[in-house]
Amino acid sequence: MRLRKPRIEPVDLGRLDTDQRTALEPFLASDGGEVGGGRILNIFRTLAHAPKALTAFLGWGNYILSKRNALSPRDRELVILRTGYNCRSGYEWTQHKRIGLDCGLTEDEIARIKTGPDATGWNDLDRAMLHATDELTSNHFVSDASWAALAPLGDKGRMDLVMTVGQYTQVSMILNSFGIQVEDGWDVDPDLRA
Repeated sequence: MRLRKPRIEPVDLGRLDTDQRTALEPFLASDGGEVGGGRILNIFRTLAHAPKALTAFLGWGNYILSKRNALSPRDRELVILRTGYNCRSGYEWTQHKRIGLDCGLTEDEIARIKTGPDATGWNDLDRAMLHATDELTSNHFVSDASWAALAPLGDKGRMDLVMTVGQYTQVSMILNSFGIQVEDGWDVDPDLRA
């Protein structure tokens, strides 16, 4: 977390204008805000201040998080978590740690993501994905050596890795710069607290 309070407050779900309601429609149920017993996350309630941008954001994000992405859910979450950690995004890390565990990452692997590709215990492909993520978040370019090491992913997998890191770099910039706070009851990793 870069900021201790929001720069832009999430919209009040009881005071949505027509465009905001339309943008949040995928999350809204007939009871006015609950989806499957859940709630609309602060990131979406904040982005609803720019409803057309939120709609476009959701379309691209849905691709990244879908089966259309050539990365397995575990591999996708590995690079998302490393991206969030590199960007110092406490919100991103907190949200995707839960998702990563559901997608097959272990608590030990998630702890090692913080250390990165040089941590012991990674297989060659995990190490290559983490190294490429580090290159993308620092130099915005995958080196020839890393590209070659990612060959087991194929061209589509390598493309999706770059696009996933790009998407979650953008998400982290949004979260950090707008000061989007984690949901009540969520604990931010001590290494990523403001």
